[in-house]
Formats: sequence, C-alpha cells, structure tokens
Amino acid sequence: MGTLPRVPPTRQPGASVVITTKNRRADLERALRSAVAQVPAVEVIVVDDGSADGSAEMVRDRFPGVRLERFEHSAGYIVRRNQAAEMATTPVIVSIDDDAEFSSSDTVAQTVAELGHPRVGAVAIPHIDVHRSPSPVLQMPPGDGVHVGPSYVGTAHAVTRSLFLDLGGYREELVHQAEEHDFCARMLAAGWVVRLGRADPIRHYESPARDRGRQMFYWRRNDVLFAWHQVPLPYLVGRLAKAVIHGVVVGARERQLGPPLRGLWQGQVDFLRNMGSRAPMSRRLYRLDRALRQRRQLPLEAIEGELPAQRT
Repeated sequence: MGTLPRVPPTRQPGASVVITTKNRRADLERALRSAVAQVPAVEVIVVDDGSADGSAEMVRDRFPGVRLERFEHSAGYIVRRNQAAEMATTPVIVSIDDDAEFSSSDTVAQTVAELGHPRVGAVAIPHIDVHRSPSPVLQMPPGDGVHVGPSYVGTAHAVTRSLFLDLGGYREELVHQAEEHDFCARMLAAGWVVRLGRADPIRHYESPARDRGRQMFYWRRNDVLFAWHQVPLPYLVGRLAKAVIHGVVVGARERQLGPPLRGLWQGQVDFLRNMGSRAPMSRRLYRLDRALRQRRQLPLEAIEGELPAQRT
C-alpha cells in the first residue's frame, strides 16, 4: 500500500479508532499511518499493554496527535479494549488490531454511516486476511437493505460506544479469544444486531508472533464458558458435547491435543467458580443466533419480528 496522506482535523471527530498493542512496533506504525489519514479526522487511541520494544516511544515521536495510554504490565487485549472504550470521547468506536490497516481514507466514514439504522448496534467491517486470501471476509452481499451477521471480528468492526458500555463491554474472564461472539450474543438479546458492512476493507496482516497453543487453549475454554453462560436448556448439553468434539478434532489435526483438552477442562472449572453469572438467552433467540451462524447472514427484514424490544 502507498503511504496515505495525513489529514489535519477539520471538525470534532465522530468516531474513535482504538488499537491495543503489545510488542509489534512496525505493525503498529503501519496501522497508525492509515488511522490518522481518515477523512474526516478521527480520534485515535493506542493502549499499550506492556510493550518492551519501543512501541510507546514510536507513537510519541511519530504520531503526536494520537492519544497513548501505556501500561507497564500486561493485562490482555480484552481488558485493554474495555479500557479503550472508556477512554473514547466520541459516539462510535472503530477497532482494529495492531497488525491491520485501513485500505482507504474513507473506511471509517463509510462505516459510521452504516450505524444509522435504529436496530444496528455494530458493523462488521469487511476485512482481508492478506496472508490467506485476497477476498474480503464478512462483506455485505449485493443488493439493498440491512443484512445481519452473527458477529464481527476484533480486527475490523465498529460499535456504538454507549451500547457497548451499557452492556458491560467484553467479559474479561475470557482473557483471550471469543469475546466478540459473547458480546454480540448479549447485544442480540438486548434487541440489537450486527450489520454486515460495505466499507472499503481493512487489511489484516496476521502476525506470526502468535502462540497457537495459547489460542487453542482459550478457544476451547471460552467455548465452554459461552455455553454455560448463555446457552439455554435443552441445547446446553449438545453445545458442550460439540465443544468437546471440536476441540479433540482440531487438536488432533494440529498435533496439539494438550492445549484444547486443558482448555475444555479449565472452562468447566472456571464456570463452577462463578455459577451465579449464568444468564442464558431465550430458546427463540438461541435458535436465531444459531441460524445466523449457519447461514452467515440474513436480511434484517426476515428476522426483525423475532428480535426482542431494545433494552438500552
């Protein structure tokens, strides 16, 4: 990508681009170049989760207009994203990973416009996993109207800040992975949907500096926690069984059975420590959530009659 021009602020920003980061200085610089080039200008917040590679110094030196909040000790990106939402001063939060970038200067403005529908609480921004495929993921299909998706991904989404805070943000006990699914299910239960967007896509350069074993552990642990927290009876038993089967299959395929098996066990242990937090969806909403995950998208008009009255 060519260097995007830096655009001076012209009015009060209507959105905040938030980026949590740890030890990815070069990736972060690329992300920030694309964030400060958005038109109209946006508030940009970087939350440094204990980097030791000079990331904070780079932000201070090269992006003086960016708000930097640096923490000496790591608490994980879920905690830091919740803190970033508290820090934001605009109505809309746009979140990208530190190893992503906006492909154009218009992406944020295009996405903010898509939040205008009264049922839409979040937008899944199309994104391209550059190292996997040139095709955008979670993109609105051709045609008019609002199309609803099951969730969004952390590296490419926008959410109404007030709604995010009213619903309690991300569940911090999850620590790592699957927080978006959990939040979007709670948002659906409150009568709000995730819209599939049409903005110029975000490019995601998935960093090789990822601990695959840690990811597998938390995916399986959090899958179990999601089931215990949100899946109603009689679907709970089947959902837990599916989590176990999927964990074993993925672990065997990747020749790392230990992490997913430990995650499955830890999910049970962690829920038993906090059983009072179980607040399952209604059976009707769970069936709707499952249909969205199976179909990947549905027109809002086809499901609006199944949505509950909005609670926030």
